[in-house]
Amino acid sequence: MRKLSMEELGRKTPEMYKASEKFPVVLVLDNIRSMMNTGSVFRTADAFLLEGIVLCGFTATPPHREIHKTALGATESVAWEYFEKTTEAILQLKQAGYTVAALEQTTESVDLRIFQANAKKKYAFVFGNEVKGVDPEVLALCDLCLEIPQFGTKHSLNISVTAGMVIWDVFCKMHDKV
Repeated sequence: MRKLSMEELGRKTPEMYKASEKFPVVLVLDNIRSMMNTGSVFRTADAFLLEGIVLCGFTATPPHREIHKTALGATESVAWEYFEKTTEAILQLKQAGYTVAALEQTTESVDLRIFQANAKKKYAFVFGNEVKGVDPEVLALCDLCLEIPQFGTKHSLNISVTAGMVIWDVFCKMHDKV
């Protein structure tokens, strides 16, 4: 076994990425305080050819050195936009035909393992603040809430870990097999 070279990986250039057909998913970051989390989400969005990222509230926007540390250039390929109010972003996404799902523990959240992603739909997944979670006003506008079951002493996962898990799960479900 040998590690593949960069040339063998056949990576897209940022221009090729922008011209490629995208996976119909947008990620919404609701007041994320860590720029490294934001950068990590950019990198994951790039890896799965997502339509884009919506940065809201006090979530930092590129260009920024702290975002770049984990994004590793993905801010140049992944489309993004900024909204001061997350609620405005959600309303715009719903108007554009997205099913909006928050990742949050609620009385009505659906276990991610049983969530059935529909390949004919567009999705926007909302990830909340590292301490406070998704804002209640934002939750009220969402079509559903998804939850990743956890079995230890902690009640939450890092937002960048959660985003990676959700994107991989939905990608697999919408493509049947990867």
